[in-house]
Amino acid sequence: MADADPRGEEGAGSPVENQISGGVFFHAVIQGRDITVQLPPQITPALSGLPTASATFIGRDEQVEELLEVLAPGGGPQQAVLVAAVAGLAGVGKTELVVQTAARALKQSGWFPGGVLFVDMFGYDAERRLSPERALDGLLRALGIPGEHIPAELQDRCRLYRSVLADFAKQGRRILVIIDNVSTAEQARPLLPTDGTTAALLTSRHTLDVDARLHDLDILTERASVELLRQALRQARGPADTRVTDAPEHAATIARLCAGLPLALRIAAAMLSDAPTRPLASLVQALEAAHTRLDRLRREDRAVRAAFDLSYQRLSDDHARLFRLLPLHAGPDLSTESAAHLTGTDQPATEELLQDLARAHLIDPGHTWGRWRLHDLVRLYADQHGHTQADTDQRAAAQARLHDHYGTTTQAASTHLETLPGTRSPRFADRHQALAWLDDERRNLVATATAPPPLGRPDTTIALTSALAGYLDHRRYFDDWITVTTTTLAIFRELANRLGEAHALNILGCALQGVRRFGEAIDAHKQSAAIYRELGDTHSEAHALNNLGSALQGVRRFYGAIDAHKQSAAIYRELGDLHGEGTALMNLGSALTNARRFKKAIKAHTQAAAIYRELSDRHAEAQALNNLGNALTEVRRFGEAIDAHTQAAAIYRELGDTHSEGTALNNLGNALTEVRRFGEAIDAHTQAAAIFRELSDRWSEAHALNNLGGALQQMRRFGEAIDAHTQAAAIFRELGDRHGEGMTLNNFGNDLRQMRRYGEAIDAHTQAAAIFRELGDIHSEDIARNNARASRRWWRWRR
Repeated sequence: MADADPRGEEGAGSPVENQISGGVFFHAVIQGRDITVQLPPQITPALSGLPTASATFIGRDEQVEELLEVLAPGGGPQQAVLVAAVAGLAGVGKTELVVQTAARALKQSGWFPGGVLFVDMFGYDAERRLSPERALDGLLRALGIPGEHIPAELQDRCRLYRSVLADFAKQGRRILVIIDNVSTAEQARPLLPTDGTTAALLTSRHTLDVDARLHDLDILTERASVELLRQALRQARGPADTRVTDAPEHAATIARLCAGLPLALRIAAAMLSDAPTRPLASLVQALEAAHTRLDRLRREDRAVRAAFDLSYQRLSDDHARLFRLLPLHAGPDLSTESAAHLTGTDQPATEELLQDLARAHLIDPGHTWGRWRLHDLVRLYADQHGHTQADTDQRAAAQARLHDHYGTTTQAASTHLETLPGTRSPRFADRHQALAWLDDERRNLVATATAPPPLGRPDTTIALTSALAGYLDHRRYFDDWITVTTTTLAIFRELANRLGEAHALNILGCALQGVRRFGEAIDAHKQSAAIYRELGDTHSEAHALNNLGSALQGVRRFYGAIDAHKQSAAIYRELGDLHGEGTALMNLGSALTNARRFKKAIKAHTQAAAIYRELSDRHAEAQALNNLGNALTEVRRFGEAIDAHTQAAAIYRELGDTHSEGTALNNLGNALTEVRRFGEAIDAHTQAAAIFRELSDRWSEAHALNNLGGALQQMRRFGEAIDAHTQAAAIFRELGDRHGEGMTLNNFGNDLRQMRRYGEAIDAHTQAAAIFRELGDIHSEDIARNNARASRRWWRWRR
């Protein structure tokens, strides 16, 4: 690589001067005549030693493009290092990603005319791990440096290696360096080029500090996982293997059981390839059992458990203990605070351990700082190790600390959601902070409450169900509410605890009402009231009766609801429970309004509002005012109704109850329409519909859209009214709300009549009348039939 240029004639007596120019100097330079050491004139096989790229590569296009951006030549001023470091969980496909990227980069004209250097550092295998010295020896030989000229010391080898790479780059023979499977920055750093032209790709299970562009590689999506299975089988068995296409549900299940981990998916594909007649359902059955899944995901040359072992064996005692304890948490992610309760240590120390595990990609950081996740297969692996160290880790005590933390903190947060004045837990500064914690932890709390033993504990389930009720109702997470309450109900029944069973049934009925499963709700409340009556718990019986009345209103059995609410109010009054009486009176007022007994309804709501105002229960006062406004609208006292709804909306907004604010705005829009303030009405209904849509409350959204259509109709914006009513009718039909559908169809018919689409209008009114007749709503049926007759008259007149 160096040219010696001797000056003067041999034997002439003049001094000999050797000037060495061009090339790279390595080890000792021998000065003399005609000594020439040059770069290899052509790419040697060692510079073309990239491993074969798999023919089945899916779901990584975005990551490949990101890496190619780093490797592309001519990206501006020289940089100190052109290195991309890919980090991720064992088996996630880091090596395959860089090999695929390198293969594409080598095909780009002028990118890497010097070829590629590839070295597997075996960083996580104690027996085969390469030191930087050994790795440099191999790389220098691949670059054409004779063994006798390779220095012994690491520093000298590093200098020579970087000089050779730089000289290749200067001569237009830029090389791509791939350093695979590195465990530490110290193992990788001497192998990184520093000439500002040569590029490198690095892979590790750890996030390394090597002045590189960092890329964290995640698991595959379910769709990509299924496609990987399909491609792998077709690659192994040919196009005739259509098992994935023929059984998409089983393929998706295998993808989920492999948790998107490419190593697991390739092993699963190999297991299927071994036996071309084996159905996917058979592999699903083999992998379903969590306690044996890792053992089944193995081949002669590879195994998921073995891959995880290499990472686990590098952990310190403290890191390993935390890693083994993490599966005791049932939810999808974990806060640093909760992890600290698991370990029984302070948060700063726990956070440091968690960050180390995340850098090792044994856990993943959550979407927000301070939250952490376990990959499903890693969870199984950690849990199995945890069972072998149960006494050492004191797992039972750790689980108890975590459950106590969830129970006490949830209860503390719930005190800030109570509407009555009272003691608020100092654990949270205010209602907003309490709600934020509950929002962050909801899925974890639900998972903890519903987990079967050994992850779940009956006392935790019962405590969380009680503490979460107000929050789940407030945020309208009715499915979660039903799930946790059903779990608690089963526990009480197993324990033959009749009082607990009655409580759970009553709460379950309220949750069922939230998803409009009124028939089941009525049954639950009736059973609850009967048990309370049997046990002589009159106060709780009044509560169940009040809830029963609300459920009966949901199926339009208004007179039955009036009776239930009256009984409830009477019991509360007799017991001196003023708040309970106010609640029963408010619900009684709603039933009376629905039964069109408006004066009595106004009286009931007025009494309820006065009670709540006396008790300083702002939220309940807003409810009573909102309901009062509806009754006032029915008797055409619109000014008072507008005031009541406006006050209610303001209180709800102040308290952060967005859903109830939407309800008040919707009712306000109705009252504004009655006094021909149509622009304001449209604004109110539009806001309400948007709120309900955002909260995924389809039923309430449909009501707001129906009312919006009515206001638009009054403004003669018939096209927009038709759109609103069409959307509302479709939602009511989808939800099975026949009365809502009939009401909207009737309004839709009015829109069509105004547009002179008389035939369609008649059809809409006729359908509405038929629905009301079916439901026994004579009043609404008469309105729909009258509208149909009006449309026929117009049609005949126009003809």
